[in-house]
Amino acid sequence: MSEKELFANGEITVHGARQNNLKGVDIRIPKKRTTVFVGLSGAGKSSLVFDTIAAQSRRELNETFPSFTQQYLPKYGQPDVQSIDHLPVAIVIEQKKIGQNARSTVATYTGIYSLLRLLFSRIGQPFIGYSDTFSFNMPQGMCPTCQGLGYVDDIDESALVDKNKSLNEGAITFVSFGVDTWRWRRYADSGLFDNDKPLKDYSTKEWELLMHAPQQQLHGAPAAWHKTALYEGIVPRIRRSILHKAEAKHHRMEIAKVVTHKACPDCHGTRLNELVRSNHIDGQNIADVCAMTLSEVVTFLENIKVPLAASIIRELTTMLNSLINIGLGYLSLNRGTNSLSGGEAQRIKIAKYLNSSLSDLVYILDEPSVGLHPHDIRLVKQALRQLQSRGNTILIVEHNPLMMTDADYAVEIGPVAGNGGGQVTFTGSFQKLLSSDTLTGRYLRRPYQLKTPRKASSGWLKRTHIRTHNLKDVSVNIPMGVMTVLTGVAGSGKSSLAQALMDGIKTPVINLNQRAASVNLRSTPLTYLGIFDKIRQRFAKANHVSSSLFSYNGKGACPTCKGKGVTITNMAFMDPVVQVCEACHGRRYSPEALSYQYQGHTIADVLEMSVDKASQNFADDEVIGPRIHDLQRVGLGYLKLNQSLTTLSGGELQRLSLATQLNGQGNMIFLDEPTAGLHMQDIDKLLGLFDELIDQGNTLILIEHNLTVMTQADWLVDVGPDAGSFGGQILYEGVPSGILNVTKSYTAASLARALKPR
Repeated sequence: MSEKELFANGEITVHGARQNNLKGVDIRIPKKRTTVFVGLSGAGKSSLVFDTIAAQSRRELNETFPSFTQQYLPKYGQPDVQSIDHLPVAIVIEQKKIGQNARSTVATYTGIYSLLRLLFSRIGQPFIGYSDTFSFNMPQGMCPTCQGLGYVDDIDESALVDKNKSLNEGAITFVSFGVDTWRWRRYADSGLFDNDKPLKDYSTKEWELLMHAPQQQLHGAPAAWHKTALYEGIVPRIRRSILHKAEAKHHRMEIAKVVTHKACPDCHGTRLNELVRSNHIDGQNIADVCAMTLSEVVTFLENIKVPLAASIIRELTTMLNSLINIGLGYLSLNRGTNSLSGGEAQRIKIAKYLNSSLSDLVYILDEPSVGLHPHDIRLVKQALRQLQSRGNTILIVEHNPLMMTDADYAVEIGPVAGNGGGQVTFTGSFQKLLSSDTLTGRYLRRPYQLKTPRKASSGWLKRTHIRTHNLKDVSVNIPMGVMTVLTGVAGSGKSSLAQALMDGIKTPVINLNQRAASVNLRSTPLTYLGIFDKIRQRFAKANHVSSSLFSYNGKGACPTCKGKGVTITNMAFMDPVVQVCEACHGRRYSPEALSYQYQGHTIADVLEMSVDKASQNFADDEVIGPRIHDLQRVGLGYLKLNQSLTTLSGGELQRLSLATQLNGQGNMIFLDEPTAGLHMQDIDKLLGLFDELIDQGNTLILIEHNLTVMTQADWLVDVGPDAGSFGGQILYEGVPSGILNVTKSYTAASLARALKPR
């Protein structure tokens, strides 16, 4: 397609974009085409596409609403751009996971459940009420036993106490009940027990009193007993004061050891009360329908011939088919959204827009390939082509070559990550990118090659009869001391298999999934690695002052902006006015703090450094230097030391967690798609790091869809053949070359295509 043809439908024109690291970018983007933005992580792709184009579109759309309405809309700051011409309304589909609410299901999130409730309230027999009656989130519909959750918490009492010990020896093992704690004294000071008697020797009455007694006053209690205190058994006390209180957040890992979720005995996991379950259409109640796969629900609806329901069924069928056509037909409607993979969540979001009759929108997607097997990517590309065919513009930020191939236009941002990036280094068709002398072009031309696999260096991990989730009584052998990659389509059972492999391993296990790093607005790479205090101590020692002077949350804060770096003026219904602090010029610190230097830099200078720059600056520091260098080793050299972790992708957070584990030996390390958010050059560096970890004596087990990683594995385990109930089988385990002979494996087909000479 010639450039004239590419731009025949108009263009989005960006003038002078300087957001974040962008260097006054001017660019034309063809309308009603698909444009892919490529380049190194941190080069500026998101700054251009999300922080400039999307932000400007959303901001200007909000300004079309009355001022009263604007105060309730999300606020998008003014991007640093001179102007953008011919900008359509933007629909942004991000990588963020769907909400983790236990009450959210595929049916409720997509809106399908609202229509199902309407259907059953209109034609279900016997009539029991209107739509709200069928909601498990409403009092009239929910099961009273589990409050509509579908499960009840059960406490494993054996995990709470050690029967071989007495109270004085620490028989109560649950966190915060240790010897001499105030909770422990509620039992030791009660006078009800011999505190030196092992629990195994308790009578039935003593055991029940210790474990299950309801709240009660004690009569004739010893002097040590607090006069107003009530006695309560361990189990009801933990339920009341920990499980259902805010304290549960602080003891999440300990609670997980003693609490199990069991299907509600009254509703059997359906979430609904008996009245709702008594209402049927063709012998099925609404819970039965929600337990079906999406494909089965379509079949169920096709057999309903009641005229009153025709319009509801037509709408439901359209919504269901959108999800099925994007490869999600195996999901059940009652599947909790908190159990969906990133790839499944992304496709659900895309499917929501496939039935829209709106056109001339710009759909902006953040790595739609994340979490997807090459087989699944094909379906996503079809869906995006469908959106484009309706007169919409598609902008994709992407690293996966398979997702780039169908693009009409390509833009590379570079040439490097961080401050040295932010420039347009290529524009043109994908075919021109493929033959160009750009970083991305060179890597796209590089052939895939299978490496010679290493052999197990320290035995095998064997697991038999695994039946977790959709796994169908499978057995696997995993070689130790090498890199094993678990492959298969999204939803096939890889994560379930990885969890089963982790359970009960004697080797130290490091589980670095994409939620591994705990983040908040104040978290930065420095705070996460625990070296900000060390840097402040260096400044304090060099200048003979207190280290608190170098904290922008403490004594060192700029008195004008209180350490925020900006001043914010609330403008009621309009966007707040955010201005760089005139006193500290955005540096957060007081003049006194900024008057001190260490190695020729102020504390603000250090925080503004990239990891790469800081690694040079602290190269001779035996404590700080190696920790910062570890960030470089995992490919995060482009991050700023003070960058909020809330701005990092799941893959970046996972690599941040990995940076804290680089010097261990003899560990088993699990990683969930560590290549997410990485350019092909960065993936090469990451594979080199994995080799180092193997050489140190560690075992790596990766869940991956990236073809390059598959070719560099020592051992492959392929799960499938499809997803959900159609998966859960081990199709292949062995060296990568062997999978090419497995005819029903999607992984085999994808690898075979990649390995063909070009």
